Amino acid sequence: MSAVVRHRDTRHKYSVVTYVLHTAARVLAAHPEANSAIRGRRFPRVARYPSANGKFTLDRTMNGRRIVLSTVLPDLQKASLADIQRQVDHFRDSDPETMPEFASARLLQRLPWPLGGLMFRLGVRPLARRGATFGTFAVTSLGHRPVDAFYSVGGTTITLGVGRITERPVVREAALEIAPLMHLSFTFDHRVIDGAEAADVLAELKHALENFEGDE
Repeated sequence: MSAVVRHRDTRHKYSVVTYVLHTAARVLAAHPEANSAIRGRRFPRVARYPSANGKFTLDRTMNGRRIVLSTVLPDLQKASLADIQRQVDHFRDSDPETMPEFASARLLQRLPWPLGGLMFRLGVRPLARRGATFGTFAVTSLGHRPVDAFYSVGGTTITLGVGRITERPVVREAALEIAPLMHLSFTFDHRVIDGAEAADVLAELKHALENFEGDE
């Protein structure tokens, strides 16, 4: 499912991804059923997490290959916008070839694919620590490309996809005007939450982003 979000004028102080991470963490803190993970097929188990840990993705080059890297920002339900932006900037502006945070990713990339894939699955398999190692929700953005909407499955119960911001015609109070709008896509694991809960989370996220009241 997706929502169209009216873009707010951030004056480039904070990125859209930062607003989405900040707001999604607070919405999910109010929906613990969605801030969770599942493991197992025949006898599935669901774990709910007290902290909203946001995974976000980065388009990077490592060992001469263009890859998508991800990192987890913990306890975002308590973090300020400025704190989240500092973390986002740290990962966006640093070199993944030398960052200690990506040492495991560099090791996995050097391993043969079957072995690297096995080690990754073993690392994120335990439910007790999956929220910390893999995040409890994911945010991925293609806003820097000519992409309006896309639907990504990030391995978490909920994945939010951020599209580009463009001027579009909208109707407000029976009048037509032009406004900057953004498509926000929302994919979810139906084994963990149903469509009604997912719709509630997306609706609250849209409302919170458009009527942001926070620690700017």
